[in-house]
Amino acid sequence: MGCNCGGRTPQPVVLYQLTLPDGTVRRYVTYQEAEAANKRAGSTGVISTVTR
Repeated sequence: MGCNCGGRTPQPVVLYQLTLPDGTVRRYVTYQEAEAANKRAGSTGVISTVTR
């Protein structure tokens, strides 16, 4: 959990979500990781950003 030092609102965490045609969903910290996983899966997935 983020620090609430100084009374500031913690920034949301951005993740990259890879959704494959078979319904599998995986989340990655960097776009490059999501892209590499998509290529390994045959480049058939969709990468989108999600916040947490």
